[in-house]
Amino acid sequence: MVVGAGLAGLTAARDLVAAGRSVAVLEARDRVGGRTLDADLGDGQVVEVGGQWVGPQQTALLALSRELDVATFATYEQGEHLLEWRSRVRRYTGTIPRLGPVVLADVAQAQLRTERMARTVPLDAPWAAPRALEWDATTMETWLRRNVRTAAARDLLRIGIEAVWAADAGELSLLHALFYLRSGEGWSALLDTRGGAQQDRFVGGSQLLSTRMAEQLEVLLEAPVRRVAQTADGVAVTSDAGTVRARHAVVAVPPALAARIEHDPPLPGARDQLTQRAPMGAVVKCHAVYDEPFWRTQGLSGTATSDAGPARVVFDNSPPSGRPGVLLAFLEGRAARTVPAGQRREVVLAGLARLFGRRAARPEHWLEQDWAAEPWSRGGYGGAFPPGTWTQLGPALRTPVGRVVWAGTETATRWNGYMDGAVRSGRAAAQQVLATASASRRRSPG
Repeated sequence: MVVGAGLAGLTAARDLVAAGRSVAVLEARDRVGGRTLDADLGDGQVVEVGGQWVGPQQTALLALSRELDVATFATYEQGEHLLEWRSRVRRYTGTIPRLGPVVLADVAQAQLRTERMARTVPLDAPWAAPRALEWDATTMETWLRRNVRTAAARDLLRIGIEAVWAADAGELSLLHALFYLRSGEGWSALLDTRGGAQQDRFVGGSQLLSTRMAEQLEVLLEAPVRRVAQTADGVAVTSDAGTVRARHAVVAVPPALAARIEHDPPLPGARDQLTQRAPMGAVVKCHAVYDEPFWRTQGLSGTATSDAGPARVVFDNSPPSGRPGVLLAFLEGRAARTVPAGQRREVVLAGLARLFGRRAARPEHWLEQDWAAEPWSRGGYGGAFPPGTWTQLGPALRTPVGRVVWAGTETATRWNGYMDGAVRSGRAAAQQVLATASASRRRSPG
């Protein structure tokens, strides 16, 4: 039995079926895809209001897309980018805006230093890093204040932190940030478009991956799981659609949601405490849809960064055909939580107009997705560990509890928090189930 029909759960189910096991998947939503979701733009075009990008280092996700015959296309980035900084808008090229040699040197030393620290963090056991206790008692914000000399460099790094974790620097354990950096292969891989995690998108939208996997599986929708009871020879999983019995259960939902499922017997204290200390990030994806990508004729890529916000990062999110034109603006961390829903369109469009001109204030359509308000996600992009979580409770993250195995991108060692991490976690969970079943047969007197 697999709980959750996102990328992690469906990958686990697919691998188990391939190994000859009988598998059913229960999903609370009326759709598959988890934190991936495509919105229809008409004329066969879609735009992703959930997870969407894939980078060349994300080999598990790319391999899955090839197996499912889902093609990719390059994120549009031709032309110059825009930077709104200290009330002035300027053009630039490259990943990091030109803010003067002192600021750029300060950013570079911070990135190099944190990447060097990250190399000492074991991906399968971050709590075992030599300075784990010290780093897990420190927030990323505290580290920035102590180690980054210029205010401009600190502000630029804060924007990058929000873009990666959908959380403010003060919410993150330094140890978690270092683990994440190593898991995602460094700042450049996490932040860059070309050569980085934002390089490509999926033709037809990222949710198509889950849709195609689900076509090969037994998936029951609108069946939120309420209770998992373990016995000596199996599990009884109770959802709104009834109770199903199985040998094992793979729970492929974020820790914060896994905590809402009743367990009999109760989960070990460390596992339950972990779920209480793995809050989801906060992100609202806002799409302004125009008849055409007018910024391209102005020599602009559609990529923009703003210190004023509230949307501090913007991308061209147009379909492969280039029409309609779509600007994607992110509200992340504090902005996602504090900008009232009724004001989002107004304030985001005002920011786009400052960057791209008055035409940006008049889209033909507007789409937004608040992932914190989505009842079966409660946030995105993933669980962001605050201080004390890894060193006190980290071992409980991936350790099975009896016949219950955990999956989800938060459990991944590589590309934690990303779609690639979700795929890897599903495969790891399937292997755990198969190994446990094999060991049980060897112990059986028959």
